[in-house]
Amino acid sequence: MTTGKRCRLCDDGGLDSHAPNPQAPAPQTPVPDVVPSHVPARPPLRILIVRVGAMGDVLHGLPAVAALRAALPDCFIGWAIEPRWTNLLSANGGGVRGPAMPIVDRLHPVPTSEWKRGPFSLRTLRSIAGLWRELRRERYDVCVDLQGSIRSAWIGRMAAAPRYIGPANPRERPARILYGERVAAGAASVIEQACELVSAAVGSVLQPAPVRLPLDLEAEAWAEARVAGHRGFALLAPTAGWGAKQWPVDRFRALLEALRAQGVPVLVNASSPGDPVAAEITADPAELAISTLAQLVALTRRAAVVVGGDTGPVHLAAALGRPTVALFGPTDPARNGPHFVGARVRVLRDPSSRLDHRRHTATDAGLAKIAVPGVLTAIREMMGEATGRGTG
Repeated sequence: MTTGKRCRLCDDGGLDSHAPNPQAPAPQTPVPDVVPSHVPARPPLRILIVRVGAMGDVLHGLPAVAALRAALPDCFIGWAIEPRWTNLLSANGGGVRGPAMPIVDRLHPVPTSEWKRGPFSLRTLRSIAGLWRELRRERYDVCVDLQGSIRSAWIGRMAAAPRYIGPANPRERPARILYGERVAAGAASVIEQACELVSAAVGSVLQPAPVRLPLDLEAEAWAEARVAGHRGFALLAPTAGWGAKQWPVDRFRALLEALRAQGVPVLVNASSPGDPVAAEITADPAELAISTLAQLVALTRRAAVVVGGDTGPVHLAAALGRPTVALFGPTDPARNGPHFVGARVRVLRDPSSRLDHRRHTATDAGLAKIAVPGVLTAIREMMGEATGRGTG
């Protein structure tokens, strides 16, 4: 029978004090401070980048891969690239990641120029088969094609990575058929578009990162000796991928003479002692800068200013943070410009220039309207800014 009286033991915290309290927090299971040794660590992500060439295009891909390295420092990065451009990634063609190879872990030389010369030769077939085996052996988790050509898409497909990412609208449209995942470009510049592709590979948003180029000690020593007596020099890059992007040679010659008259030492980038374009600009062998790619990198590090069109050496200068005057014509600087982190660039483009990627041999009409005095003014401004900041 219920009497309505409380038990004294209950009031005193006796027997009923051991009953569960519905408002009390549930007991927590202790969490170990370390992961048990029997739980295997997840292996680092293995990523293959395909950007075979050319020079400016490889440089445009580097900020995205540098961002990837910063976000996932332990990941394994391979890069499929033409042998002639490997010095943009490694000072010695391979080896251990460090100052001589600061971003990637593995290079996969892709000699497409040789393949073109003998597409059906036994040597070419053996080379392709060797690349196929090499890429498969690395067991990449994901492949990213930054080039968007049919050739680069097939190279990436050789790796047989579980995930294969490429642009939704590649430069050669049939390439999109080979991609497992297609990424629509939302950014204007090709540097940021590369970041969008690499971001899709890792599932997080990456922003362009500063570029670190290999440190080749032999090339650095060569450049130091080469510029002796040319301190504060201007480096002219007079050639381009095709004629329409090339500022007229007589303008470069007039620019060199004007700089020389102002006491500014000038070096002209040349492919060989008999480079016909360089020979039209200067007859003085001391003003010719004939170099390997590694030497060009080292030389550019020391330039007070670099002047040229939409061409590899100009993008190299911008990537290295050197003062740069870029002369644009038929290509769009908003898309193809040297928009590297830390770049110090003055872009000159006449309003009459129109977008045209057809490979005309004649200089673009708008580009031809850019006059020497305007370029000289830009050079003085860029060199003045560099002096104000310190030449680094």
